[in-house]
Amino acid sequence: MAREVLTLGQVRIHGGGATREEAMKEAADILQAAGAVTGGYYDAMQQREQTVSTYMGNELAIPHGTNETKDTILESALSFVRYDGGVDWGGEPVSFVVGIAGKGDEHLGILSQIAILFSDEDDVARLKAAQTPEELFGLLSSVNAS
Repeated sequence: MAREVLTLGQVRIHGGGATREEAMKEAADILQAAGAVTGGYYDAMQQREQTVSTYMGNELAIPHGTNETKDTILESALSFVRYDGGVDWGGEPVSFVVGIAGKGDEHLGILSQIAILFSDEDDVARLKAAQTPEELFGLLSSVNAS
């Protein structure tokens, strides 16, 4: 990849919570503002969620589109939002919503970096303890190495 998939502007922390739909919309809006997806990507995320939940465990959800909606992806990127008030993700508690758009097969490398980060409870604790988007971005910088 020629550019970083995650920039500081794509990282947010909210003190409150959100609905699953609000969280997916914010994830899609951040990706769209980054120039990574078209306006149709939110609908693509909703289609995926209706088929299979994007809840991954460890308070993490990774909403993304379907293979049939790949045309809504312009380039690979991530959005990362922490909701300190939580999100009810189909009955599962979520604090981290990572929107992903992968051009071609680039999402596989990006997903593996996220999986590594969230498989370590100490890393998850550090992500929860970060006080600023800048601090959170620093902890997430490994995703740009994918």
